[in-house]
Amino acid sequence: MTMTIPDTDGPARAEPADRGGGRPGRHRIGLLAKVRRDRMLLLFAAPGMILLVAFHYVPLLGNVIAFQDYLPFLGIRGSEWAGLRNFAVMFGGDGAFLTALKNTLLLSLIQTVFVFPIPIMLALALNSLLSERVKKLVQSILYLPHFLSWVIVVSLFQQILGGSGMLNQFLRTHGGHLLNVVGNPDAFFALLTSQVVWKDSGWATILFLAALSRIDVEQYEAAAVDGASRWRQMVHVTLPGMRGIIVLLLILKLGDSLTVGFEQIILQQPAVGQQASEVLDTYVYNNGIVNGDWGTAAAVGLVKGVIGAALVFGANKVAHLLGEAGVYQR
Repeated sequence: MTMTIPDTDGPARAEPADRGGGRPGRHRIGLLAKVRRDRMLLLFAAPGMILLVAFHYVPLLGNVIAFQDYLPFLGIRGSEWAGLRNFAVMFGGDGAFLTALKNTLLLSLIQTVFVFPIPIMLALALNSLLSERVKKLVQSILYLPHFLSWVIVVSLFQQILGGSGMLNQFLRTHGGHLLNVVGNPDAFFALLTSQVVWKDSGWATILFLAALSRIDVEQYEAAAVDGASRWRQMVHVTLPGMRGIIVLLLILKLGDSLTVGFEQIILQQPAVGQQASEVLDTYVYNNGIVNGDWGTAAAVGLVKGVIGAALVFGANKVAHLLGEAGVYQR
C-alpha cells in the first residue's frame, strides 16, 4: 500500500505507508523537513512574525513591574520588589476596582448579546439581495464608518446628540423637551453600544460574507427541489455553513471580554464621570499614567490578560468537544 504527499519542488511522489501503527493516511515528517518544505511560506511570514515578537511578546517582560514598587526614574533594576502587594486592590475589595470590573462585565455582556449578532444579520440581509450593484453599494456604505477614528466618531455623536447638537436644536425649534444623551450617565452604555454598532458592524460582515460565498450553490438547489422555503434554506443550509466562523469569532470575542474600548470611553469619560464610565482599561490608565501607581496598574493589566487567555483556551476546548475547529486545531 502506498500514499502520496505533496512536494513543493516537483510533482507528487510515492512514499511508503506508515507502518508504525499510526493513523492510516498520515505520514510523520521531522521538523527540519517541515521547515524545508514550507520555507517560502515561512519567508513571507517572517516580517509579520518579527513585528509580532518585537511589539507584542517582548513588551510582556515589562509585566515584572506588577511585582514591584516601580518608579520610572529608578527603572526596573532600581525599583524595590513588592511581592503580591499590588494585587491587593483586586482581592481586597477596592471600591474603584469593583466599579471598573462591574462596568466592564456589563458592557461586555451587552456587546456580546446585542452587538455580536448584528453583523451576522447584516451579512444574511446582504446575501439575500439579488442585485450585485445594490449589494456592493450597500456594502461600501456600511464599511465606511470603520475607517473613522474614535475621535471623529465621538465628535459626530456629540454634534448630533449633544446639549447644543442637531437633535436638541430641532426640539428647541419645535417646542419639544430637550434631551441630554451625551452627558447622561444613565444613557452612557446605550450611547457606547450605538457607536460600536454604527462604526464596526458593517466591517465585521466581511468575514460572514466570505463564509457565505463558500457555501455550495448546489445545496440551495437541492433544498429548493425538496420544497424548502427560503427560511428553511437559511436554517438548514446557510447557518450551518456559517457555524465555523461564528464559533471562531465568538471565542475571540470571549478573549476580549475584559477589553471594551479604551479610546472610545476615555474620550467621553469627563462628560459622565468615572463612576458611570470607569472600566478596567481606563482604571489601568488612570492609576498608571495619571496617578503614577504603575505597579497596581500593571497588576490589573496582567490579571486581565491572563483571564482573557484562559477564556480563549477554555472556549476553544469546549468548541473541540462539540466537534468544531475552534481557533486552532488539536
